[in-house]
Amino acid sequence: METIHYYNTTVKWEEGRLGELSEPTMPPIKVATPPEFPKGVPNTWSPEHLFVASANICLMTTFLAIAENSKLNFVSYTCDGVGKLERVDGKFMISEIELTPQIVVTEEKEIARAERIIEKSENACLISNSIKTKIILKPKITLA
Repeated sequence: METIHYYNTTVKWEEGRLGELSEPTMPPIKVATPPEFPKGVPNTWSPEHLFVASANICLMTTFLAIAENSKLNFVSYTCDGVGKLERVDGKFMISEIELTPQIVVTEEKEIARAERIIEKSENACLISNSIKTKIILKPKITLA
């Protein structure tokens, strides 16, 4: 794998606080100011949602790669992510993201391995490593 990659996006304003996020090879999505802010748009992806989603997706994809390389036997992975937006030093920021991965394994001996792999995944996640937001990992590993 090369060591440098570039990811391109385009955001185009449509009206009010609504726009469209696109990239040449993927379907566009509507984006907007979240409804908690003046003139925000409900039921539309916001930068805040996408920021939390980036950390959540990165944890999943990193976990999948490490789990495959480790030959972990699991049957499902779901992760809830919650970002905490607050004012810090007079500026709004997402100060923490709580990620709660729920992993179901096939054998009891895999529970401890899954816990180690999800922790290793969080440490290796390139999004988590790129932001100053605190990541709180609360894994729940269960037996099928």
